[in-house]
Parts: sequence; C-alpha cells; structure tokens
Amino acid sequence: MKKYVYFFGKDNVEGNRGMRDILGGKGANLAEMSGIGVPVPPGFTVSTEACNLYLAEGGRIPDVVREEILTHLAKLEKAAGRTLGDSENPLLVSVRSGSKFSMPGMMDTILNLGLNEKTVKGLAAKSGNRRFALDCYRRLIHMFSDVVLDVPKKEFEKILKSRKDSEGLSNDFELTEEALDAVIRDYKALVQKIAGKDFPQNVTDQLFLAVSA
Repeated sequence: MKKYVYFFGKDNVEGNRGMRDILGGKGANLAEMSGIGVPVPPGFTVSTEACNLYLAEGGRIPDVVREEILTHLAKLEKAAGRTLGDSENPLLVSVRSGSKFSMPGMMDTILNLGLNEKTVKGLAAKSGNRRFALDCYRRLIHMFSDVVLDVPKKEFEKILKSRKDSEGLSNDFELTEEALDAVIRDYKALVQKIAGKDFPQNVTDQLFLAVSA
C-alpha cells in the first residue's frame, strides 16, 4: 500500500535525510533529527507524492491522503497530549510548505492553526495569559487568510497600524487585550469583505485548507 504521509517524533520516525525527493528538505531533516535523538517537536510531512496525486485529481485532496493525514494527526495529538479543537487543552500546529532545495523566505508558513473563538479561550486559560492567546489568534487570521484565502497581508497591516496609531503606540506588544479584541474583529470583517466568506472556525477545515494551499 502506497504511503503519502510520514510521521516524525520521539520513538516513531518515518523517513530520513535521504528522502528529500519525497519529504522535501525540511521534512527529511526533521525526520533525520528525530531519528538520531535530537529533541524536535513531533509532526508529520505530507509527501510530494501526495501533492502529485492532489494535482492529478484537479486540486482535490484524495480520500486516501485525507485519511492518512487524520491518522497521523491522531498520532500527533497522542504525542503532544493535546487535541486539535479541544476547548480546554487545544493542540496548535504550524503548517509549512517545503521543497527539495532550501529557499529561505520563499515558502509559506501558517502558525497557530487550531485557534478559533472557543480554543482561544482554552489557550488563554492554559497559559494564564489572555493577551498572548489573542495575539496568537490575530496572527493566525493574518497568515491563514493571506496564504489560503488570498487576502493581501498589507490590508491586515493597515488595520494593525491604524489601531496602534489611534492608541499612540509604536509596537505590537503594547496592544492591550481590548485592542487585540478590536483588531481580531476588524480582521474577520476584512476576510468576509475580500474573501466573501468567514474565517473558518472548524479546525479540521483549517487544517485541510492549509494543506491544500
């Protein structure tokens, strides 16, 4: 049976640095580091073969790939001790594109995937820092909408600058919880206006939309 998704983590490594054609440089190196005992966070790589199948099917994630992703997500949740979409103990993941060759600054990245109106509250409670959780959510909406929904990043930057200017602030880290609440509302309104749809609250949808992008 053909394999399309490869896990890497402590005591469970599928792949090595010789698999750059299949895993890309980043995925192959993460597998190699995990294999030799370097403490890297667990995760999984969707292979170039899965990408080829995706393209062959007209830009649709095939069921076999979707099922493998969900299987490996369950492995990741077990390894991390957290669950994607859990309102009390949410798992957050980063989704990064990759290639066989190093291309600094050219590959897309989405951080904090798994946050929504419910899980952001769980992150706030878990971390004891609501401002931190809101800032993570703001950044997710910005990155996800730019990469997946084609909402220009400069539009988000305008909103952020306008909020800082209105409060006489110079730095992002100076924004209060109330200011971040307002920025998030404005970000979501921007997504609806330009993309014609709401920022997705279903975290599984977030994951597969990010993989498709």
